[in-house]
Amino acid sequence: MPTALLGQLYPEHLATLCRHAATALERGGYDHLLIPAGNAHYQFLDDMPYPFQVNPHFKHWLPITKAPGSWLVITPGKRPQLIYLQPHDYWHVVPEAPAGYWVSHVDITIIRDAADATRHLPADPARCAIIGEPPSALGSHVPNNPEAVVNYLHYQRAWKTDYELAMMRVASKLGVRAHRAAEAAFRAGESEYGIHMAYLAAAHETENELPYGNIIGLNEHGAVLHYMSLDRNPPAQSHSFLIDAGASFHGYACDITRTYAAAHAGEFQALIDAVDEAQRGFCSKVRKGLNYPDLHVHAHHVLGGILRDQGFIRMSPESAVESGVTNTFFPHGLGHYIGLQVHDIGGFQQSDTGGTIPRPPGHPYLRLTRTIDANQVMTIEPGIYFIDMLLAELKSRDVAADVNWEKVDHFRQYGGVRIEDDVVCTGGDPENLTRDAFAAL
Repeated sequence: MPTALLGQLYPEHLATLCRHAATALERGGYDHLLIPAGNAHYQFLDDMPYPFQVNPHFKHWLPITKAPGSWLVITPGKRPQLIYLQPHDYWHVVPEAPAGYWVSHVDITIIRDAADATRHLPADPARCAIIGEPPSALGSHVPNNPEAVVNYLHYQRAWKTDYELAMMRVASKLGVRAHRAAEAAFRAGESEYGIHMAYLAAAHETENELPYGNIIGLNEHGAVLHYMSLDRNPPAQSHSFLIDAGASFHGYACDITRTYAAAHAGEFQALIDAVDEAQRGFCSKVRKGLNYPDLHVHAHHVLGGILRDQGFIRMSPESAVESGVTNTFFPHGLGHYIGLQVHDIGGFQQSDTGGTIPRPPGHPYLRLTRTIDANQVMTIEPGIYFIDMLLAELKSRDVAADVNWEKVDHFRQYGGVRIEDDVVCTGGDPENLTRDAFAAL
């Protein structure tokens, strides 16, 4: 990503955040917005910290992800102030001095001790909306996360600025490059651990820099939705490979899933192809005004049709959905917002004042219930799985007679199929960040 382009896009991004902050503060009755970057958390009975994760509100304003102990002060009518901790420390790497396209838009104060930040924060904490986790407290400046302020900011997070979309395009390119390396490792007969290491090397990111832990499952492990055990030894024969893995760029995430069949597993490839075609269709429907839960339910009907056409069930898609049979094979939601967080905040929020939009009955794991709008980014990730626990439950039900158990049991060796893209709603045809990145590569 050319720095010049980010420099062109950042001022409008910053102006947008300033407008949102001013409105949020007015609603909450506060004068200042304080955002601590956060501090390291230490493991129980140890002096070893967990990997640092920056406050997402902090990295929303600045492309800084490794500055524990730093603070942002936002006061309407004034330039944002960054209180940046660069400690005198020979035990750890000291954060680099602020530099780049964004520094000319922010007033920066360097401190050497975390406690020194109090000298630069507004004197009256009662006039401050402080958004962060409790361990971020500094003296009397304790995170209060006022509901009116947080609700407004979280609701607005759904709409991405051009600057944010540029960041996410880069994250997608990094993720796709690593996915290609992972597929090559699978084709070469590597273990789950070996595939994971190939992914990290291609992404040029450590495990702690990825937006989430890699899901890398060979064979039946693809049936575990969040499988992360990473067997060190390859199976005697690899039939299938499911990888759900992302990458980060300046704090923005991509979330990509692909499923592959071994050369000898043509029957499983046919199922992958059917789900891939359906997934492309769902992505094409990411348009302004569409209710996301409706898209989720539509996906169940389409996947029900695949289950029937591929010979797994002997019932209509409508019956499969109405009876809950599709929930056995597709037990999670179709997708979620993505951006600063993999499961970006605000997916259930009714309005900028709060409230919750409930999930459709019978679909408890859907993570997005809002209506789609332009400049929102969401994942589309349908799947068909052969999960022992869920299949055992289905076998005990009256509809079990409408299931081709011989074929279902045969497909347990493959685990399952999931295909996931990150999609931007535009004024016209959706922009598929994932497919575009694969095509460019």
